[in-house]
Amino acid sequence: MKEIIIQNLLSPVVLFFLLGLLAAIVKSDLKIPNGLSEALSIYLLIAIGLKGGIELSHYSIETVVGPILGALFIGGIIPFLTLFILRFIQMDVKNSIGLAATYGSISIVTYGAALTFLDKNGTSYEGFMNAIVVLMESPAILVSLLLYKILEANKGTGAFSTRTLGFLPPSSAGLLNREVLRESIFGKSIILLVGSLFIGLFLGERAVSTVKPLFIDLYGSILILFLLNMGLVAGKRLPEVKKHGMKLLLFGLLTPLLFGILGIFIGNFVGLSLGGTTLMGVLAGSASYIAAPAALKTSVPEANPSIYLGLSLGVTFPFNLVLGIPVYYEIAKWMQ
Repeated sequence: MKEIIIQNLLSPVVLFFLLGLLAAIVKSDLKIPNGLSEALSIYLLIAIGLKGGIELSHYSIETVVGPILGALFIGGIIPFLTLFILRFIQMDVKNSIGLAATYGSISIVTYGAALTFLDKNGTSYEGFMNAIVVLMESPAILVSLLLYKILEANKGTGAFSTRTLGFLPPSSAGLLNREVLRESIFGKSIILLVGSLFIGLFLGERAVSTVKPLFIDLYGSILILFLLNMGLVAGKRLPEVKKHGMKLLLFGLLTPLLFGILGIFIGNFVGLSLGGTTLMGVLAGSASYIAAPAALKTSVPEANPSIYLGLSLGVTFPFNLVLGIPVYYEIAKWMQ
């Protein structure tokens, strides 16, 4: 387990995020041009969608329909649970949406560490879980952006109040607003993620020769540039975290356990093996620092990256590597 922790914490993507954070703290003149920053976000969204669609094309729908529905349910419900929790710590709307998308989506690196953990324990798991990983990245982002549009549409009508716990509109008008639905479903972040996934699913292995050089082979290197930029952005806004300090720390430590148990329950319910159920718990309990930040940067730029990236990378990520993965495994074993 110690080797897994060191390997992941010392990975290039995390270290370059920390480099960007340091550069911002010491007020370096290092910066990423706005145009390049936007291009990096678009690239990551397309790459994630394509890889998930190609992987999913290898399986029959009958094999994966149960786990897919379970994954979609988890991705849809966690943003609601997150917003419910954040109302009690008085988090503002935009940063609440940022955390809802981040904690509803998943961490691929944490998933990779969980695979290593299962392999070392001799625990098998379903091969299609690699496709489930990508399927769990976009639903929470879609739901979070939809909730954001609803909240913005109902601003000034009492939608964001203590009585409604900050995320339920006072009537169904916000949900039925065609403009809200259009902007949420067809916003550039969601249309790139979901559209790329369906393209990869439709083309399958036929797409590999074309997309591999750019969207697969160079993925890790371009991810480094993206997280370097996110580190710069987060570092410049780091002082804003202090006013929510301890509350956010507890959120980053406790909600992974809550969501992880939910994922384990769903995994067990849809009939996954011990390994598959553990992975579903790991995915539900993890927090994104790739897909969600890429979407938030273009769709909710006012959300503070130092909050949603600081928590996902600085608190939840190491917590899951040190304690979360073995805890989810033991709970899954007990439940089965």
